[in-house]
Amino acid sequence: MLGGVREVLASRYLEHLGVNTSRSFCLIETGEELQRHDEPSPTRSAVLTRLNHSHLRFGTFQRQAFFERTDNLEALVDYCRRHFYPEVTRPADLLRAVAIRSADAVASWMAAGFVHGVMNTDNMNVTGEVFDFGPYRFLPYYDPAFTAAYFDHGGLYAFARQPEAMGWNLGQLAQCLSLIEADQPLIAALESYVEQYEAALVRHMFRRLRLAIPARGGAAFVKLTFETLRESRANWPDFFHDWAGGPSSAPLQDYPDVQWREWKRAYADCEPEGPRPETDRPATLLYDEIGALWAPIVDNDDWSTFRDTLEGFDRRLYG
Repeated sequence: MLGGVREVLASRYLEHLGVNTSRSFCLIETGEELQRHDEPSPTRSAVLTRLNHSHLRFGTFQRQAFFERTDNLEALVDYCRRHFYPEVTRPADLLRAVAIRSADAVASWMAAGFVHGVMNTDNMNVTGEVFDFGPYRFLPYYDPAFTAAYFDHGGLYAFARQPEAMGWNLGQLAQCLSLIEADQPLIAALESYVEQYEAALVRHMFRRLRLAIPARGGAAFVKLTFETLRESRANWPDFFHDWAGGPSSAPLQDYPDVQWREWKRAYADCEPEGPRPETDRPATLLYDEIGALWAPIVDNDDWSTFRDTLEGFDRRLYG
């Protein structure tokens, strides 16, 4: 049940942070006691129904490649062409299309401060939607080495390594498609990922700040933003809430010049593109907050705080 509650919360919160995510349709408690060997047991069991545009995973291709079923790989490519990417005429086209969606997805995670936790190929789908969240976390402040999974001791899926992990996953998809496509067009499609990611990160960071992307200098401003957030260890949700919508009403006094002078100068040159947030505080979903939401459910079957939190996400769009 706790896993289902966590996913309902994350999918709703990510939706309102502008992330392409699966939707949690319903959560049904079964009345059974479930034994989980990696967490306190027994725990209340539930079934979560999730909505996606696709549940076709990178791992789906890997399975067919392992058995050298080139006929099934061709069928998968044709399925993607008919249902998701009508512009696809060959496997390399599909890889490029998936790379574009994947680049946009991971860039949106970075702007949201979202750490997936387990970015293996079976948790990535061809339409670039987040799903099967597992041990996700949201950043309390910018830390490139921040991890979500308690078992990720080496930081394989640390926050700042997520773009690299997505690139590796796309490489595994390319290897599968190499059974039915020449190497060179696949390599060219794969090489487009880095450029697509860099452009998508600029889009999503400016969107979260509700600023218009300048004709030049957007990437430099985004780089400076991450550097300043790392040095200052500013609260991540507060930062985006405070500075969204232009400099006219930003809380200058809360961000001392000793760490923020250069960033404020660059920010002052940006044009607002969207209204200021209407609420005093941002909506958040930090680790301890999830525990506080779960406690009344497990102790008293009280779902009121959980429902209020979901409604709060709706009211504080892009908070």
